[in-house]
Amino acid sequence: MTATTTLPSSCVTTALPAKLDACFGTDGLFPRIYALAKNEPYPSKLRRVVEVERRAVAIEEYACATIPGLLQTPELAKVSLRIGNRFAPDAEIEAWAKARIARQARLAESRPPHCWFILDEAALRRAAGGPEVMRRQMESLLVRGTQPCVTIQILPFRAGQHVEAGGSLMLYTLPNEPLLAYEEGSRFGTFVEDRDRVAERRKNYDLLRAMALSPLDSEAMIRAVMKDWTSWEPPQI
Repeated sequence: MTATTTLPSSCVTTALPAKLDACFGTDGLFPRIYALAKNEPYPSKLRRVVEVERRAVAIEEYACATIPGLLQTPELAKVSLRIGNRFAPDAEIEAWAKARIARQARLAESRPPHCWFILDEAALRRAAGGPEVMRRQMESLLVRGTQPCVTIQILPFRAGQHVEAGGSLMLYTLPNEPLLAYEEGSRFGTFVEDRDRVAERRKNYDLLRAMALSPLDSEAMIRAVMKDWTSWEPPQI
């Protein structure tokens, strides 16, 4: 098997596909591939995640340091994507943000997946994009939490350390298929398909659910954090 590397569109000049086509004599193949790649809204590493998400009947997610994409406001989506892609063109960030927000349409379908989100308190309190962006994000979480298909719990700081403290964890229930797990950190994303390892992630998630605040108490914490962001003032130097 030959290893291949996929470059982001921002790393490819518009002249390169034509030059490769002339070099290899492929009769327009490289320009056609480049045109398709430019229109792909998701980075290659996320395409399987999005495909699995589209088919899932249940999505369970623990988010360590940021709000999950399915719950993000457009403003927070742009900020989060910019943080992870510092040198990407603005147009690319805009396209990725629109694609991320478009995924949320699944929550408005007539038969949406049941979504259970456990958010670390750090995801609520770590400033991303400034206090107004965070205030609006808290407000959006409160609205999302009223949807019958969405359950939101907060894992408070006082719960202490836990087994998933280093990253985020997703569990996907697919029709007539085994449970699938996905682990994500700041520099990696990995599917876990071995049944024993998935069963371990299932136990970890259930433990986090037991450690988290109830949905009602979680709503109260989100309201309190929203109030903090509303009254936030920059530190005096």
